This record gives sequence, C-alpha cells and structure tokens, in this order.
Amino acid sequence: MNTENSINMNKENPIIVALDIGTTKIAVIAGRKNEFGKLEILGFGKASSNGVKHGQVLNIDETIKAIRTALDNCLNSNPNLRIKEVYVGIAGHHIKSLQTRGDMVRQNTDTEITQEEIDQLINDQYKTYIPAGDQIIDVIPQEFTVDNFQNIPNPIGYGGVKIGANFHIITGDKNAIRNINRSVEKAGLITKDLVLQPLASSAAVMGQEDLEAGVAIVDIGGGTTDLAVFYEGILRHTAVIPFAGENITNDIKVGLGVLRSQAEAMKVQFGCALASEAKANAFITIPSLRGLPPREISVKNLANIIQARMSEILEFVNFHLKQVGLDHKMLNGGIILTGGGSQLKHLIQLTEFVTCLPARIGYPNEHLAAGHIEELTKPTYSTCIGLILKGYDDFEHNRKEFENTFVNVSVPESLRTSAEVTEPAEAGESVSEEQIKKRTSLINFWTKFKDKIIELFNEEEDKQLL
Repeated sequence: MNTENSINMNKENPIIVALDIGTTKIAVIAGRKNEFGKLEILGFGKASSNGVKHGQVLNIDETIKAIRTALDNCLNSNPNLRIKEVYVGIAGHHIKSLQTRGDMVRQNTDTEITQEEIDQLINDQYKTYIPAGDQIIDVIPQEFTVDNFQNIPNPIGYGGVKIGANFHIITGDKNAIRNINRSVEKAGLITKDLVLQPLASSAAVMGQEDLEAGVAIVDIGGGTTDLAVFYEGILRHTAVIPFAGENITNDIKVGLGVLRSQAEAMKVQFGCALASEAKANAFITIPSLRGLPPREISVKNLANIIQARMSEILEFVNFHLKQVGLDHKMLNGGIILTGGGSQLKHLIQLTEFVTCLPARIGYPNEHLAAGHIEELTKPTYSTCIGLILKGYDDFEHNRKEFENTFVNVSVPESLRTSAEVTEPAEAGESVSEEQIKKRTSLINFWTKFKDKIIELFNEEEDKQLL
C-alpha cells in the first residue's frame, strides 16, 4: 500500500504525542494508528535528563532545557509535525495508591446502564478524602456490581437500581505534580493528561492473554522501578520502588572506586545480573587519573555488585506481591520485565530464582507497525509507546477532545528500516549486493516451490472430478 492511500485512511485518527520525563533520559514520541490499528511513529527525539532525581522533577530549569532539546530533536526528525499537547508519564517516591468503594442509586431505572453513569460514578471518587498535600492522579475502576450481581467487568447494557464498584485510586504529591506541569508548560507544551508510568508501560508490553492469566509488570528505569500487578483482568496493585539503574551505577562507582561515567559504561557493556554466569578470569581495563597506571576490574566483582542490588529490587517486588495476596501460585503469566534496566544480561534467570515466577522481557513492538528502526522497539521506550496507547484509549472512548490537522504527516525515512534488509543491521553495517542476490534467489525458490504445490493440488482436484 502506498503512502498516499495510508494517509487517506488515517484522516480520522489524531496524532498523539508522548513525553517521558525520566531520571536518565527525556523522550518525545509522536504516533498515529494506521488502518490495521498499529502505531506508526511519526516523530522521535530524546535528550539527557539532568533535573530529575528518582523520577521526580527537582531542577525545573534543567528539565525545561532537556524537554526542549528532546522536542527539537523530535521536530527535526519530521519537520511536518506540529506539537502542542502531550501525554506525560509520572512516577517517583511520592506516588501512593489506595482502594475505595463507590455506589450510586440510578435515577432512571427503566433504561439500561450507560457510559455516562459509569463516568459519573468514577468522577464521584475524586471527592475521596486523601491526606493534605496529596492530589488524585487517576481513578481506575476494578470489578462492578449491579444490585446483587457481583464481579461484573463491564456493566454497560445491564439493568438495575444500584450500581457500584471497587476503585484503585493513585495519588501523588501536589508539589511534584506542579513541578512536572510547570516544566511542560514553560517548554511551550500543554499537558493533556498525567499517566502513571507503570500503567503506560503495561499497556505497551501486555496482551489480553497476559491480563487474563495474571502478570506483574516490572519497569526498571533510571531512578525508580515501577510495579503494576494484574489478576483476573483487573489492576490489583501499583507501587513505585525507590531503587533502579542509577543505584546500580552508584554501587559500582563506590564498590570499585571508579568514576560515575566509567561505572555506567561498565554496567551497560559488561554488566551481568547473575554472578555465577560471569567469567572469573575476565578483566576490564580502565584508564586511571593523573597519569597513574591503568586499572583492571574483575567482571566477577562487577556482577556481584549488580546482583546484590537487583536482588534487593526483586525482593521488593516479592514483598508487594505478598502484600496483595498474589504469590507465585496465583500469577500464571509471571513477571514481564521492561524499561532500560531490563536489558541486563541474565536478569531473567535472577528474576525467576528470586520470585519463583516465570519471567520474560516485554518489548513494545507488539503494538508498533512493521518497518520501524530497531531503536523504537527497545524496552526503554515502553512508557512512551504506552502513553500514546493511553491517548488512543481516551480518543476511542470520547473522554477528551482531539484535533487532527496533520493529515499529510507520514513516517519519515529516518525512522524506517531499509526495504531490502529483512533483519535489523548493526550500526554502520551495510548490505552487500551479493547478500541481496542471495535473498532474491531464495524468494524466487520459494515462489517456484509454492507454484508447484498449487499445480499438484489442481491435478488432484482434476482427478477427483474425473
């Protein structure tokens, strides 16, 4: 299908922009659903984050600069974009959650329950008492009840006198929320909605079968590790664990006596979450300061430091699972690891050992249209992709108003993979003419093979007719 036809079929879909304000990076991604319901990434930009600590905006000026840099990089990737409103992820130590119950007697019992009545029930929960200094970020309904009927996932169309539900309410510190909003506004943008980061990441990496089986989404970022637990199709628990990638880097820096930049580089290039899998006779040579001789760092020692901190993070996950009564016997879907920290080697094995649950890495490519660059399919961008999906959920349920004036924006070439290359090539790697000829001959072989099979079946059908 050519680009022109794709644009015409996408006219009814808005372009939704996600802004992920993280501890180590700030990312801006613009996306739109195509005719197959998959996300096409129309713009992508990122920048280093300096004003954020443990998921919380502290230095507003530095955060504004980083947001503007990421925004400029996104606009440079696709000059046809016009970005005003953004969906923003929120995390940090200040995030808390509580369970409440809400009921409502219907005014018109002669008709079936409508979406407006459910929205009213949800809006009533924003009046729930919370401690001074906190603010409600989101109200998420769990199971509904209609009169004496319980555990109803969606009560629209039911008839009854009384409707009620259990709710999961997410709150945050007013000052922390204000700092995020001020940073976004001073960067020239408007906050369309604040979304809890583990919920955004969950939307990007979790399928319907995961939701039914029961899973724990563990998003290991730079400043915090975010947790969202789903069971029987319902969000049961959310939490923010105050340890993540930055803590591992600091541990390496202190434990091995190296610079922070060296600690980060060693973690990314040689880091391993399971010390038993690290080679005992392998060493990393790093330069020393002021003309001192180079130092040798044991890969085994590096892995021991990483394993100690990662085990602590996973013990927190265990604690939260036991707190809500969902031990290893309950979550058949196991644990889905995502975020930048999930890319550590052998983390899956360590997770399974500590939690006694099956584990896997969650990639956001399930919801992405084919043909995008490999960078966008990394777990690092799960939150951003999930924020765009949250925007489309609002759009499809008419929760917010959306403008769509960018009908001529298409996926830029810089975000597409090469048409000839079927597998992502490494940076700087080129595909030779000989490789292309081999692939072409392979395609021709399978085409001839398919034709022979079709002829064979045609002959069998002719024999049966005779």
